Amino acid sequence: MNDSHVTLSVVVPLYNSAETLEMLLAEFEKLSIAGGFELILVNDGSRDATEEIALRLLASASRRITYLHLSRNFGEHNAILAGLRACSGDFVVTMDDDLQNPPSEVVKLLDVAQREHRDVVYSVYEEKRHSWWRNAGSSLTNLIADWSIDKPRGLYLSSFRCLSRFVVDAISPCTTPYPYVDGLIFQVTQNVGVVLVRHDARRAGESGYKLRSLLRLWMSMFINASILPLRFATIAGIGLSVIGFISVVEVTVEHFVRHTPLGWGSLMATVLLFAGTQLLLLGVMGEYIGRIYLGVSEKPQSVIRRQVVSGQAREHLPHE
Repeated sequence: MNDSHVTLSVVVPLYNSAETLEMLLAEFEKLSIAGGFELILVNDGSRDATEEIALRLLASASRRITYLHLSRNFGEHNAILAGLRACSGDFVVTMDDDLQNPPSEVVKLLDVAQREHRDVVYSVYEEKRHSWWRNAGSSLTNLIADWSIDKPRGLYLSSFRCLSRFVVDAISPCTTPYPYVDGLIFQVTQNVGVVLVRHDARRAGESGYKLRSLLRLWMSMFINASILPLRFATIAGIGLSVIGFISVVEVTVEHFVRHTPLGWGSLMATVLLFAGTQLLLLGVMGEYIGRIYLGVSEKPQSVIRRQVVSGQAREHLPHE
């Protein structure tokens, strides 16, 4: 945690943000928060000029900015937790680097958190400007979250959120290699507020969330934040056992009462159904065991290669 105390910290994970970073910091230069605020930039293994631009901007920044450079790409939620451990604010806002959430809107989240004494405040968009597939992925993610984590039903989970210091201190010690921030939040509190915010079109570049990223997020939500897959495995096992018992009774009756010959096709269909289900359930349990193993073997959640604070950035600038 930083030594200097401020009212608000803003944590922004960066990934290939060279095109938007200068605009992002220019917007934050205009922001005024009673009690002061700081900016935490977490470079999550960017492959473009993000670090060079960040260090150049930090050298001339008038705001307090902490820059963390992770040793490789660990994922958004891993980067957020690295940022939470480096911040000092009474409240912390997390947001993306693409300027679809205008920095000026953080005031709305902070106001609700302070006025309503909320542990966490989520943003709700007036009009979402994501692509159709991203909107579909977000809707599916929230539908899955309704069943897999202990959150208020129907609450929209957005990466643009405000956390109290209480929640930050409770979740930042988490060391699992596959964290899911919203799952951690709802293990701590359900004192949640919402606020309507503006959502702008993306200024530059393209979303870093691909299908692989969404699948990884869903797996972390299912496995690291709940035991729902194991409960599903138990229910599926009971259900298939009942179906199997009924099938055996039916085949026996058909054979001895109606003298119906046993069919190879029906036998193979049954074998494939049960074998496929068993492999699926073994895969679910194997995923749990694998993640337990990685946690026990201390796979790092993230590794900070470099930490720079504005005012110190000039000595870290690349040599001409």
